[in-house]
Order: sequence, then C-alpha cells, then structure tokens
Amino acid sequence: MGEVWTFDGAPAITMGASSGLVTLLEGTTFCICESSGDIHPGGAQGLFVRDTRLISRLELTINGHRPEPLAPQSHEPFATTFIGRMPPLPGLADSTLLVTRRRELNDGMTEEITLRNMSTEPLPVSLRIGVAGDFADVFEVKEGRAHGDAAGVDGLTVGVDDDSIKLSREVGSHLRGATITGAQHSETELEVSASQLTWHAVVPPHGSWGTSLKVTPSLNGKDLIEFKPAQAHPNGSGPAGPHQRLADWRRQSPLVKASDLRLATVFAASTEDLGSLRIFDPDHADRAVIAAGAPWFMTIFGRDSLITSWMILPLDPSLALGTLRTLASLQGTKVTPATEEEPGKILHEMRFGMQASLWLGGSSVYYGSVDATPLFVMLLGELRRWGLERRVVDELLPHADRALDWIVNRGDRDGDGFVEYARSTELGLANQGWKDSFDGVTFADGQIAEPPIALAEVQGYVYAAYLAKSHFCTEREDADGAAYWAQKAQDLKEAFNRLFWLPDKGYFALGLDKDKRPIDSLASNMGHCLWTGIVDAGKASAVARHLTGPDMFSGFGIRTLAASSTAYNPMSYHNGSIWPHDNAICAAGLMRYGFVREAQQVAVGILEAAEYFGGRLPELFCGFDRTEFAEPVPYPTSCSPQAWASAAPFHLLRTLLRFDPSVPVGKLWCDPAIPARFLPLRIESLHVAGARVSLDVRDDSWSLDGLGEILTLVRSGRDPLTAIGS
Repeated sequence: MGEVWTFDGAPAITMGASSGLVTLLEGTTFCICESSGDIHPGGAQGLFVRDTRLISRLELTINGHRPEPLAPQSHEPFATTFIGRMPPLPGLADSTLLVTRRRELNDGMTEEITLRNMSTEPLPVSLRIGVAGDFADVFEVKEGRAHGDAAGVDGLTVGVDDDSIKLSREVGSHLRGATITGAQHSETELEVSASQLTWHAVVPPHGSWGTSLKVTPSLNGKDLIEFKPAQAHPNGSGPAGPHQRLADWRRQSPLVKASDLRLATVFAASTEDLGSLRIFDPDHADRAVIAAGAPWFMTIFGRDSLITSWMILPLDPSLALGTLRTLASLQGTKVTPATEEEPGKILHEMRFGMQASLWLGGSSVYYGSVDATPLFVMLLGELRRWGLERRVVDELLPHADRALDWIVNRGDRDGDGFVEYARSTELGLANQGWKDSFDGVTFADGQIAEPPIALAEVQGYVYAAYLAKSHFCTEREDADGAAYWAQKAQDLKEAFNRLFWLPDKGYFALGLDKDKRPIDSLASNMGHCLWTGIVDAGKASAVARHLTGPDMFSGFGIRTLAASSTAYNPMSYHNGSIWPHDNAICAAGLMRYGFVREAQQVAVGILEAAEYFGGRLPELFCGFDRTEFAEPVPYPTSCSPQAWASAAPFHLLRTLLRFDPSVPVGKLWCDPAIPARFLPLRIESLHVAGARVSLDVRDDSWSLDGLGEILTLVRSGRDPLTAIGS
C-alpha cells in the first residue's frame, strides 16, 4: 500500500509552466508576484482584493541592489516565504547576507522581512520598498489594458504619514483605498515618501535584523479589516483565520491510500486546491462556496460552483449547502435586460470591482446563464439524497420552486417544452451554456448556430430538476404534485429523444437553433445527457461508442468537439480541447448506463493526464491525439487551479466506486469498478449522511466500514431509472 498524501512541502501555485510567477490565494484576495516576492509593474502582477488591484508595484532593494531569488517555499495557499541572497561583499567569493520575506494574505497582506548577516562584521543597510497602486479592475489587468503605472490614473490620490503611504482611487460612487504601513523600531530610522518606505539599520555580525509591513484595504473609506493574525481563534472567540480554516479542511478531508503513488498525488493536489479556492461570506462565517478558478475568477459562478459542489459531495457536503444558500440569496427577483436578471433565475457570476458594473449592466451580478437555474434544483435534490435534513430542504425549497417557475415560464421562451437562451443585451454572453465562447456552438459544417438555442445538456438538467421536484412532492405526501412533475419529466424525455436524436448519425444533436434545426455537431454535451438520465436506454450504446471512439477520445480524454468536425481545433477553448470536468460528467453518465469499460477508459485517461501536470489538473488542455503527442499539451491560458477541474478526480472516484446514497430511502449503493492499475486502494472518511465511511478495494474483494445503521448497503450499481428518490 502506498503512502497517504502529505501536505508538507506543498508547491506554491504557479501561473503557467514557464512563467515563474507565484500566486497566493485567500478568499477573494490574491497576489501574483515574482519568485523573489517582488511585484513588477507593467504586467499582470499585483495584490488584488475584491476584483481590484490595489498594489501594482512592490519592489525590495538593499543598498540599491535587488536580492538574487532562491526557491520560494510554501506550505499554505495563502502564505509563502521568499528566500534571496545579496551579492558578495567586495573581496568575498560568497554572499553573506540572507533575505527572507514571509508574506501572508488575509483580507489584506502582511510581510515579515528578515536579514541575516553571516559575516564577522556589522553590516549597515538601507532597505527600501518601492510601492505603487493603480486600482485597476481585474478584467483590465487580465486583458492587458492596465499597465501598473500610477501616473495619469484618474481619481488616484497619494498621502504620506509618519509610517505609512495611503493610496486611494475614486471611480464614480466607488472609493477604494490601501494603506501600506511600515513597522517602526528603536535605533532604526524609517523614511516614508509617496513612493517608497526606507529603513536604515545595522545588521550585527552573525546576527539578524527584521522589520515588517502590512497592506490594509479600505472600501468607501472604511477598512475592510481590523487586521488580525491569520492564526485566528481555535477556541471559537471569533471567525476562523486562514490557518485554522486550512487545518480544519485538511483534517476533515478524505484520505486516499493507493499502491499507485501517482494517484495519491492527484488527490492530494485536488484537495489542497479546492481548499484554497473556498471563499467565505463575512456575514455568514459558516457559509463557504467554491470560487471558479485562480487567479482571475476568485468569485462565485453559478454553473461552476454548483457543478463543483456536486462533484465533491464525498469530500465536503457543506460546500454544496453554502453554494445553494448563497445563490438563493442572490436569486433574480425582477426583469432587468441589462443584467439578464429575471424572477427565479440563478446568477452566472458576481463581481466586486469598481468598474464591474460597466460590463455587468450597471450591477455587480450578471445572470446570463441558461443552465445554472436547473442545476440549482438538481443539486438540492442530490444533496437531499446525501442526507440534507428536511428542515433545511424546506428552507431552500421556495427558491427551487421559483427556479422551476423560471424554467417553465421564462426559460422555455416559445412554449415548445425546451429551455432556450438568447441574450437580452449586446454586452451579454452570446452563448450561455458551459461552452460560452462566441464560437462554442457550431454545426458540423462549421457554421455558428444562431440563438435562441436549446442545448442538449440543458434539457438533461431540466429533466433531472423536474424529477427532483417530483421526489420532494413525494416526501411531502403530495401525490398530485409528484405525478405532475414526473409527467413533465417524461414528456421532456420523449420530446428530447425524438427531436434531438440524429438517426442517420447515431448521436444527439448539440442543440436546436433559432429555426429548430438540429445542430448536428458531434460534441461531448451528450455525455451530460447520459449523466442526467434523459437518454433512452436504446440510444445509450451508440452515444457511448461515439464518446469513446477515436473521433472523440484522444487517449487522454473526450474532446469537446469531434476531430471530424469542420470547426475542430485541438488548441481552441471549446472546439476540440479536453476539459477534465466535462470528462468526469461523461464518465459518470457512461457508468450510469452500465458502460463500465468505457467509463474506466475515460477515468484512466484523465487521471493519467493529471500525472503529466504534476497531479494538478488544469481547467483544460489541448485535444491532440495521444498517438501524435505522448504527453498532454497544455492550453496556455488555462486556469490552474480551477474549481471543477480540481473536483474532477473526486467525481471520477465516486463513479468508479459506483457510490450512490439515498438517505430518504435508507440505502447506499456501492459496487467498486476500480481499474486494476489503481489497486489496492483505501479511501478513509468519505462523508455521507453525517457519517464517515471507509472503503478498502482489492483485486478480488472490497469492504466498507463506518456506515452503522444509517443506511443499508446494497452491493450493486444503481439502476439508472432509480437515480432520483428511490
């Protein structure tokens, strides 16, 4: 049996294989910097808080020279120690001055700087930190429209105090600020100007000297934090800080012990990354959600957060509940074409930056998603199956009912029974499913489909939402309601299999366009339809054959678009690339319909791809065939870590375990189908129904412990027709 993953020596998050940049994360705060710790102006580096870059320059010099960076060391996503050395003194061959910078994020940033003198002589130093801030919006930075130079930035002011530099910028009614405060010491002189802090000190021989600075953000004149050490309370005296939250996360996470150490590495990376991507509502300390991805999407996204929380139910069901409660609090209440808000609709994304409203229709919330609303109802149904208490379901059920009302009366724009999308503002997304690039939905001949568009997978999500509602009615002894929603699901299934099926091609259309023409591309979306159970059993084998055939399967995963399609481009974002979350959903769909070998093929391909990425699956990678390139080819601007990519291994594991609880009926289905290369395998502390269960899987046997009397173990896979409520 291999070792359990270890959290010691976890690598710092890096942006891209060769960029050399380091990213620190803590909630909606992140910092992108050089391996030295410096933040250089002119690029994407900076300290970002709530979608605004507060600090665009932070450069350290000693006696006019920059330290030579050595390897940064990081054991937490929110903190890194940068190590450097100064050039040798005249007449010496080796450096004698070591520089360490311990940087830590909370809602702001602190940095402890220590100089160690290895020589026999006292060393006078002038330690200078140059500072600037441009308060650019995160999108301006991401798209290269902000250059970090504070000169000429409208509304920017700079003030100086005895120990601090105060930066602020006003844009319309929004005011953002940052105070950079340097520590003062006896026998040390601190000079402060509008652009730098300078300490004059003497480092004793074979001794050390240190100082510190902190960056405190402010919003509309009020500090975001009374800055506290990140090691907040363990005794319940206040909100948990990053150290405590990370320790709690690591302690409660499932442990995977594998004979294949590479597999354990994948789950180690996924667990750490998911922990780092959590963001917390300051008004609800127990309500965590998963941000979409680092570094540019450290905010809640409806679709991404819902699917990610579904995938990691065995890891932490509380994230699904936090996601549902947060999205419910932001559910649409009125018709606003500029933001695409409608009553009952679930948001697409939320932003905090000063200029977000310029491209979010005058608001910080944008609702241009066709699938987040049915996914909301789906997740509530799934969470009930995992043991969510009836009283909590009752709290959220009115929001699910409003979501269903949107699906029936607004999502179905023309009354044909299918849910379609068409943006209501030119600033909105042209495509509003998960393949949301402008060219993400095309016909087989390459023609871009025109909206309103009814996507195949969205109908599957709606089908599952109807069944979830039927189940809720059954639990409440509402026989008429249960029958009504079950019939709506059946009617949708029949219509879908009649109108989306392409009998001459043997697969489902990607969608229907504005003229109700089937969009005849061979795409991965139909794998989501297997996952939700909307596919007729007689058509499933053809779907499985296409998904795992050479046109779609690269050897490392299922492509978003078949290689035979005119629009196919293995280096594109949505037209031939490989997305781990998409593959995890497809694998779950294949397993649901009994295609065990095919599900294993997809799972092994993705998990083997993860090994080439050091265990951390990226958002996507290129769709080149494995026979052409023996290693997966990275997609250059892929987010890493990214939420649903990090969640994909856990969903694949659940699929291979055929692990399906249904607390309302008191059963847990389990029948492991783990490929031999991963055996033996032990998983400890899987969360289900408030219990923690452990699984041992070997070549010829398996066992499950910890279930107690909560559920009855059914040692078989779950019939796809019983996936909701029985």
